Amino acid sequence: MLWTTALVNSRALNHSMGMRKNHPPVNRKTPSKTHADEIEFLEGPACTNTALRLASRRLGGLYDEAFAAVGLKATQVSLLAEVDRLTTSNSGQAPTLQELALKLAILISALTHALRPLVRDGLVELQHDEQDGRTKRAALTTAGAASLREAHARWSVVNQHVEDVLGTDAAATLRSLADHVASDEFLAVYNKAKAKTPASKR
Repeated sequence: MLWTTALVNSRALNHSMGMRKNHPPVNRKTPSKTHADEIEFLEGPACTNTALRLASRRLGGLYDEAFAAVGLKATQVSLLAEVDRLTTSNSGQAPTLQELALKLAILISALTHALRPLVRDGLVELQHDEQDGRTKRAALTTAGAASLREAHARWSVVNQHVEDVLGTDAAATLRSLADHVASDEFLAVYNKAKAKTPASKR
């Protein structure tokens, strides 16, 4: 159901964006070539990027609503959870900012920006590495760990609601496809396909 809604919405969004352009008056019986080409484009295959963005925005809103009582957004909960996972997998040593940024596939500048309110609120502590003072590590504080536990309890509820609506198989397929698109393997195959495309059409 969510896939269908996202695809329909993407078509509607693309159509409305096209309609907002200030086109010169045209004869409806004999549309100009430019207008005809635009109609053909809008009626073409749905934009995968738009569909995924719409679906992500909808899901993000549902999870944000669930985490509001904890004072966090879904993206912040994901960041806290990743710090916790990396710390656990590294025998209790907090991850460096470089490790965290790499795992999240974001730039260091974006990571430090995202960490700033968590540090301000006392949920994350930035520590200097014992062997390299220029390297910083992100560690959950006691308050951060408590907030993550509370958020996880709320996450379990909304996550189950989403799975109930989609169905177990569809939800698993959705996660699998999302993980694949986010993988380095997908990017490598995409770049190979792109390399075969004439430069004028990239």
